[in-house]
Amino acid sequence: MRRFWDGLAGVLLVLWIGGMWAIGAVAAPVLFTQLADKSVAGNIAGQLFDITAWIAIAAATYLLLYRLVRDGGAALKTLFFWVVAVMLVLTLITHFGIAPLMQSLKNQAMPHAVMQSVFADRFARWHGVSSIVYLIQSALGLLLVWRAGLAR
Repeated sequence: MRRFWDGLAGVLLVLWIGGMWAIGAVAAPVLFTQLADKSVAGNIAGQLFDITAWIAIAAATYLLLYRLVRDGGAALKTLFFWVVAVMLVLTLITHFGIAPLMQSLKNQAMPHAVMQSVFADRFARWHGVSSIVYLIQSALGLLLVWRAGLAR
């Protein structure tokens, strides 16, 4: 049975980190280059990032609990555990803090696109913060995948 839980941990890690990279480095840039309406591109990208956040929350929660059950207190002494924990906290901050703030700015800008409104500067600032956090998470995720591959 342990092989199943190990396998699930690996699948969730790949789904989570692979999804982050696929959405952040491939899908979102393609949306913004291929769609003429940047507001539509932003809304679709936002939905993709929302899905990615829920995958992250589920995967990180499982990975942390799995490591605690498997390794006990020794899990708290591993880089893997703390990187996953930091990534989870960053996801929660972005998903439940920054993203709703950005959506609020979009809503206040209606019927105009947020970047054509008085909220453009604030939105751009929060978008920049969100992008930096996502970049940090992506780098940490790359570290996790790299180290997981070396551990085998």
